Amino acid sequence: MRSGSNLERVLESGRFAVTTEIGPPKSASADPVRRKAALLRDSADAFNLTDNQTAIVRLSSMASSVVCLQEGAEPVMQMTCRDRNRIAMQSDLLGAAALGIRNVLCISGDHQTFGNQKEAKNVYDLDSVQQLMVFRQMRDLGQVWGGDVLEERPQVFLGAAANPFADPFELRVARLAKKINAGADFIQTQAVFDLDRFERFMAMVRERGLDRRTHILAGVIPLRSANAARYMKTKVSGMSVPDEVVDRMKNAADPKKEGVKLCVETIDRLRSIPGVHGVHIMAIGWEDIVPSVVQECGLAPRP
Repeated sequence: MRSGSNLERVLESGRFAVTTEIGPPKSASADPVRRKAALLRDSADAFNLTDNQTAIVRLSSMASSVVCLQEGAEPVMQMTCRDRNRIAMQSDLLGAAALGIRNVLCISGDHQTFGNQKEAKNVYDLDSVQQLMVFRQMRDLGQVWGGDVLEERPQVFLGAAANPFADPFELRVARLAKKINAGADFIQTQAVFDLDRFERFMAMVRERGLDRRTHILAGVIPLRSANAARYMKTKVSGMSVPDEVVDRMKNAADPKKEGVKLCVETIDRLRSIPGVHGVHIMAIGWEDIVPSVVQECGLAPRP
């Protein structure tokens, strides 16, 4: 183990990992993060703190990660390329490591046009692949990108995102390979509803031996309504939601209960797919359902 990360320890031991998300509030108060961390800390191995998700100003991912640490929950600090140049990225990585944050997820970030300040200027000095390269150099070689030697290296477990469902499908694995080559120790995927397509993706991953070079955590979302399923199918780019999922939610007497059942069934099938090392549960605005999902899957308590 390089980082001291609990998530790394679980994955390297061969146990099936569970991560989930905590969305920081649109507030200067850390209380919502504190409450969610206390509620969820026994239900997952690590917790993503999103970085101004949907390009809307929220409590920072770094501050939220520190709050999680205070509550005994291990954070995965998300860091977007949208808002930082390479100097700020490297500075924030050093700051995160100094504060005891051991997991960092490198992502592009939602474009500012998705948010409520569309006139904001994006940065994108580096993309997420380059971001991984820079961070790996800092960790493994002890050098910033400009070449200066660090007095102390940031000990971090580096993650990246992957979307098995975006088009063109045949390039998805090539994109994943780039991130692994750049330094991704673990991968969290887009939410899986189309299990057949995901299995085809994983077959290509195994053909290239990528599952032996990184840890893949498949994303899942517990649905609350047919409208949510329909929205993801028709409005969210890069999502693949089969008609039968929408119909099942539409015909359910209790949509929330059916959504949890569907999520549990999805996780059970994901656990049987070779090369899948864990799940990433994205209970958007419904974090209090996560303990029930983990319990019903037989994945509680966490080690």
